[in-house]
Amino acid sequence: MGAQSIVRQYPTRLPAWAFVRLFFVIDLRSDTVTKPTKQMREAMLAAPVGDDVYAEDPTVIELEQQVARLLGHEAGLFCVSGSMCNMLGVRLLVEPGQEVVCDVQAHIARAELGAHAAIQGVTMRTFPSIRGKVQFAEVTKIIAPSAGPYLVSTAAVAVENTHNFGGGTIQPFDELAAVGEMCREHNIGYHLDGARLWNAHVATGVGLSAYGQLFDSVTVCFSKGLGAPVGSVLVSTSESIGRARVLRKRLGGGWRQAGMLAGACLYALDHHLQRLVDDHAAARIFAAEVASHVPSAVDPETVETNVVVIDTGAIPAAPVAAAAAERGVQVSALGPFMIRAVTHLDVTAEDCEAAGRLIGKLLTG
Repeated sequence: MGAQSIVRQYPTRLPAWAFVRLFFVIDLRSDTVTKPTKQMREAMLAAPVGDDVYAEDPTVIELEQQVARLLGHEAGLFCVSGSMCNMLGVRLLVEPGQEVVCDVQAHIARAELGAHAAIQGVTMRTFPSIRGKVQFAEVTKIIAPSAGPYLVSTAAVAVENTHNFGGGTIQPFDELAAVGEMCREHNIGYHLDGARLWNAHVATGVGLSAYGQLFDSVTVCFSKGLGAPVGSVLVSTSESIGRARVLRKRLGGGWRQAGMLAGACLYALDHHLQRLVDDHAAARIFAAEVASHVPSAVDPETVETNVVVIDTGAIPAAPVAAAAAERGVQVSALGPFMIRAVTHLDVTAEDCEAAGRLIGKLLTG
């Protein structure tokens, strides 16, 4: 079905019943849309604070130390976003004029607005991947550790776990370890974009420190599945985090009484980490409902965490997403024929089942 026929079938002018439904929107655009819970807000208000630019905020210090300890590193740095943490983490390993190597669908390559090149002078080359999963053989084909005076030298490899555009896929631990060993052999840095590393940890049972110790720098995000309003943490050695603190300030990323935000992150660690299994189950329910209408759109068995990528086939994705939104279900059209849905703590399994049913019906016409 083409875009025009979808729009005709689901017009902008809604029937009366739809206005009632729109008061109960099921928002699956991203897990970043969550609102702080009442208990999280109380924790934020109760958090002791100081001036973090002077490194005097006790709640920020507690968060940084706890996350570094969880990931098996010496020190951490609390930042406003995962993108800023990735910029700092990559810059610790890559000098201007050098390159970081990552997969073709990586967040640092597709979704950080070219900041690594535009602001930090870092170039990037990409290797192919299937659903974002790293393969040792593909990485070894592309790296150029000492490229001489004519080519760009590879200074670091970056991997994303879980992989956003790959569909919330979990990186195979053995492949991660093999790439890490190769990086050490060639004196190349190794960075983990672990925005949703929490999901990989909960889904596999692999320890956070087991993941973290493979890498020279690691970022984790609190404003996605863990439901905090803002914030990510970068971890590395104490020396590297000292450098990153200076670079953060240069980017305008110094903040003052940030402990109120760090308090939300600490609350999330204590109360929202293990419940990620509920999001994973809800994502599979959503995928199964879509597949019951259009089996080719998604295989529920491939849904590993809380992200579901739907192939709309010959139907343009944007009109499908628009028609769904008119009926109270919000998803993201991330490509001409690709829809993404992300489950989180503000939607139930029943919500996701209903949303999957609607998307499936839209795809069948």
